[in-house]
Amino acid sequence: MKYRTLGRTGIKVSEVGFGTWALGSPVYGDVTAEDGTDAVRAALDAGITFFDTAPLYGTKEEDGIAEKVLGRGLGADRDQVTIATKFGRYPTRGHLNTFFNAEGVTTSVEDSLRRLGTDRLDVLFFHSPFGPDQIEDNVWQALEDLKTSGKVRCVGHSISLFDDTQGMAREWAAADKIDVIQVVYSLMNREAEGLIKDLAATGVGIVARESLANGFLSGAFTHDTTFGPGTINSRYSREEIVERVDVANAYQELLVTGEVTSLAQAALRWVLDNPDTSLVLSGSRHRTEILDSAAASDLAAFSESQMAQARDLHTKDYPPA
Repeated sequence: MKYRTLGRTGIKVSEVGFGTWALGSPVYGDVTAEDGTDAVRAALDAGITFFDTAPLYGTKEEDGIAEKVLGRGLGADRDQVTIATKFGRYPTRGHLNTFFNAEGVTTSVEDSLRRLGTDRLDVLFFHSPFGPDQIEDNVWQALEDLKTSGKVRCVGHSISLFDDTQGMAREWAAADKIDVIQVVYSLMNREAEGLIKDLAATGVGIVARESLANGFLSGAFTHDTTFGPGTINSRYSREEIVERVDVANAYQELLVTGEVTSLAQAALRWVLDNPDTSLVLSGSRHRTEILDSAAASDLAAFSESQMAQARDLHTKDYPPA
């Protein structure tokens, strides 16, 4: 595993991080707590030091299940890693409702600290606000108070509805209100490249997410794959599934060669070949998946020819989750 610096935060992070959405929600199918804990331990063994989670990663009955699984999995190794979580969206309160205010962030942080079994959060992200009208002014002083108390080290913006909200990220970064962004970036969605380049130049840390395109760049799906009710990919028609699988198969043929042994490795390596990214998240459910993803860090960069061919395969940005 290789390591980079998370922008101007100065925090050293593994090039591949672990995204824990699937450990708390059936968004990609059921995962047992035991499998989740085992995956976290495998990530540690592979040298992964950045773990991303959120209160939203739970169910309608319980917030923050993934935070609990992560806390148990890390155990006594918590001080060896960087933990990022979020605030503002909660499954028990309807995830489209938002709580980007002083009371909301203060309560959310205390709840996350308890679930994770830690005394501090290394990065706290706004969890995908849909526009500036959702942000109450008093949230900023509350965030400063949390930083002063040592409960939060750095503040970031996890971006959703890219066209509507990238302006918020630019404004907040310029005002030094945030030091990190988390943004969708993959072979199948490159719309954020301009923002990534611009903010990285100012020292903002860049966390790439959904880089396996909700599993379509994992190599696990075929034209006939079916998705269970309530999972993230169940929204797609058969025609949409076939289209995405065809694109993934084209990337498989182009990039899975030599030391690159899986499409997931190729997809993550491609993101890491952009020097403006600080790290790429892999949303894994099992030990084997996270170990495969972690191997992307040690692969050689793709050639200029491969990178150019990958860009020319298609120009469509497939919608993220």
